[in-house]
Amino acid sequence: MLRKTLLVLAIASALAACSKNKETDKASSTASASASAEKMGANDKKDKTPVKLVIAPEDIMTLQTNAMASGPVVTGSIQPERKADLRAEVPAVVTQVLKENGDVVKRGDVLVKLDETAIRDNLNSAEDNARNAALALDQANRALQRLKTLRSAGMTSMQALDDAEVRRNSAQSELSASRARAVVARQQMQRTVVRAPFDGVISERKVSAGDTASVGKELVKVIDPTSMRFAGRVSADKIAMVKVGQPVSFRINGYTGQDFHGKVTRVDPAANDVTRQVEVLVAFDDSKQPRVAGLYAEGHIEAATVSALMLPEASLVKVGDKSYAWKIKGKTLSKVDLQIGKRDQRTGNYEIRSGLVAGDLIMRSPSSSFKDGQAIEMASSKVATIADASPAQGK
Repeated sequence: MLRKTLLVLAIASALAACSKNKETDKASSTASASASAEKMGANDKKDKTPVKLVIAPEDIMTLQTNAMASGPVVTGSIQPERKADLRAEVPAVVTQVLKENGDVVKRGDVLVKLDETAIRDNLNSAEDNARNAALALDQANRALQRLKTLRSAGMTSMQALDDAEVRRNSAQSELSASRARAVVARQQMQRTVVRAPFDGVISERKVSAGDTASVGKELVKVIDPTSMRFAGRVSADKIAMVKVGQPVSFRINGYTGQDFHGKVTRVDPAANDVTRQVEVLVAFDDSKQPRVAGLYAEGHIEAATVSALMLPEASLVKVGDKSYAWKIKGKTLSKVDLQIGKRDQRTGNYEIRSGLVAGDLIMRSPSSSFKDGQAIEMASSKVATIADASPAQGK
């Protein structure tokens, strides 16, 4: 009986010890979890704290007031000043076309040949008539001289002398007419060979061998690619702002990313009856010009210049309809909402209407990692200005 009682007490003691060990392990696990949570919370708090941003002098710029050009829009196409539409001047069949589209030609080069058979026959006939008329005139002159001699000796009548003079005058008129017909036939003969009127390029071939060319039919077009100009049109209600000599900035379709500059050389005195637009001719400022005619172009005539705060497009951040920039405010970075205006066609900068003032320090190239209120550290060096960042104007 005593042994049984001792066994029961031993089992009870073992159970109590196991329960205590489980409670101790549970408490240890809870403490470890709490410590881990506190550590992670501290790390998260540390991660959310913005890292101090170190800014180099070339990363920022000073906002300044610059000149912004404004004026009417001009649209049109690039056209050569020197161009020739060569047409047939005699009715004939095309026998040979020696040049194709895009071929470079020199002045005097043969472009098209026409059949000269009928015209050569006319020329031969006219030259024969001219020779016969010359012989007839020579005979008439000799006959007149003989009659004058006889008349001075009283051996012929005055009537015979007058008749001889009439025949001489008639032969002289016939010779003049024959020579004129020969000249016309010779000119027609020359016109069966079509030549380039100046150095240039074949822009359009209109005929092929075997075609019948009537008088006035287009044969080929020749242009001078070095004489390109911008033939634009301006709305009639803006034409009062346009003057000869004003600078023009424009872009040409097909030359993406390139800006072209020129000056107004002529303003037409009459508007188009249908479109109510006035044609304006613009000459290129430099040798950089396209060599392809007919390209669409659009730009602005710099009729007036105003002062405005300007910011490069690279310094702006656009999200939907809103725009903002990153401003240096003391020792922190500040996000500033902006109201932007027109884009300067010369420099590509945008007008800042509100949100910034002259003298503000702006981040030149914003990053997506910037945070509002982020601490910054800036070296004490010379700060770039907007003018330094802008492309050269008027080039």
